[in-house]
Amino acid sequence: MISPRYHREKPQRYRLEAGKCDACGEVHFPPRKVCRKCFTEDFTTVNLPRRGKVVTYTTIWIPPAQFESMKPYVVAIVELENGVRLTAMVAEAPPDEVKIGTEVEIIFRRMQTDPVWEVLQYGYKARVIPT
Repeated sequence: MISPRYHREKPQRYRLEAGKCDACGEVHFPPRKVCRKCFTEDFTTVNLPRRGKVVTYTTIWIPPAQFESMKPYVVAIVELENGVRLTAMVAEAPPDEVKIGTEVEIIFRRMQTDPVWEVLQYGYKARVIPT
């Protein structure tokens, strides 16, 4: 069984840390052991930029039970300023505010509460940048 502490300490979840290949410069998020481009195993930890744009998105109308209180919500693929893409729930915006090309910033928010362990799980979400 994986302890809740394991999930709380993942650097990529809480600090948006990625691995940058020392040989070819490819940035991997989440970090990998081997570069998918040049197959080297040498990486430097880098922090990802916090701003990006929505590449595509979908609105979730019928969510899993632990997200029922948040419906409807948007899940988007966000391309950050350095080209790295990540999937994130869009927070603090109604679904009709999110479009392809919408500028967002990555923020940290509560994701869900595990009722069995009574543990709050935090992670990153995207927030629409007002124009």
